[in-house]
Amino acid sequence: MQKIEAQKRNVVIMWAANFLIASSMTMVLPFLSLFIDSMGSYSTDYVQKWAGLSFGVTFVTAFLFSPLWGRFGDKFGRKKILIISAIGLGCSVLLMTWVDNVYQLFTLRLFMGVFTGFISTSQALIAAQTPKKISGKVLGTLQTGNVSGALFGPLFGGILADLTGFRYTFFITAIVMVLTAMVVFFGVREFILQDKKEGKQNSLSSKEVIKHVVSHPVLLMIMFVSLLIQAANFSIQPLLALFVTELHGPESNAFFAGLVFSATGLGNLLFTRQWGKIGDRIGYDKVMVAVMLLGALFFFPQGMATSIWQLIVLRILFGVAIGGFIPSRVAFIRQVSPFSVQGEVLGYNNSFRFLGNVIGPMMGGLMAGVYGISFVFYSMSGLFLVSAVLLLLSMAKQRRAHHQPATAQSRNV
Repeated sequence: MQKIEAQKRNVVIMWAANFLIASSMTMVLPFLSLFIDSMGSYSTDYVQKWAGLSFGVTFVTAFLFSPLWGRFGDKFGRKKILIISAIGLGCSVLLMTWVDNVYQLFTLRLFMGVFTGFISTSQALIAAQTPKKISGKVLGTLQTGNVSGALFGPLFGGILADLTGFRYTFFITAIVMVLTAMVVFFGVREFILQDKKEGKQNSLSSKEVIKHVVSHPVLLMIMFVSLLIQAANFSIQPLLALFVTELHGPESNAFFAGLVFSATGLGNLLFTRQWGKIGDRIGYDKVMVAVMLLGALFFFPQGMATSIWQLIVLRILFGVAIGGFIPSRVAFIRQVSPFSVQGEVLGYNNSFRFLGNVIGPMMGGLMAGVYGISFVFYSMSGLFLVSAVLLLLSMAKQRRAHHQPATAQSRNV
């Protein structure tokens, strides 16, 4: 009973912590290019180039370090990693207060990527202390904290920047991140809720963890599909503001671009928990296939939108669909991976996601430059379809692999 109460308390605390971290991470996004422009007399091309590089470089280091944080969390405790991550993020943002050229900002954004494992580590912490039969619902609830933070972060950041200036906004953001570390330190109780039938498990080497992933067809495919989904989703992100201008014109462009950005997060928020509950009943792999098919269905017509309101409605529906992927992915890893390595397996999966964050905008920019922005929607919806088919094939392969030994055993009997 005490563990159940502690688990419920941890979910509430980590929801709040994820909200604070996600909102802090996204606070600077609305004015990153404006901040670079304020540091000197630069051309528009120069500002856009360095804003893109400074944004994307964080994911490069996150790609490299995510499995390491996962392994350290499995070995030394995830609560410690959460505290280190929040403080590291806070220090990185705090130092941005005093940068005076774009190279310093780029370096700090690079350094910031080392500590971007907070959200995934919180998922591993809660997954390890949640019964498997309700892990989808609980992780879906946790995900709404991250989504809510990402939804309101740019709004908070824009208001703060207007009221206090860019540098004070960095300072306030850093304070929030450090306070989040304190909330985790004093509020979270770490423990593992392990099924008796699983027995005591020894830790595995990194080579053994990779072997575990490779030997599980669906798990391996989820890693690859995570990259494709993230690349498809991020391919349009840098282009949405331009697409909004094409549809609506320059009047109140920033406001309507913000609405379009927030629409997907709103859709996530409305249905993420429900997807988790559905996954608990029918299987998380089936939910992932469903959300990818629905994602393709709602992503494709965005390229044919003729008004800003059509685009907003389609972005909300797309958010409703794709919001089921992350909690289902984490719950599936919780289900098929040993307790002792779940953090590291999640770390590898997040590395694939971060790689998608880097590849997606580059793909979208290249396609839009040659064929137009609408083509990005059409082609990337195909990527959602391909992802669904690949996951279905891996599910069928795994079923055949499980069926064959059982058939051979029955014949021997």
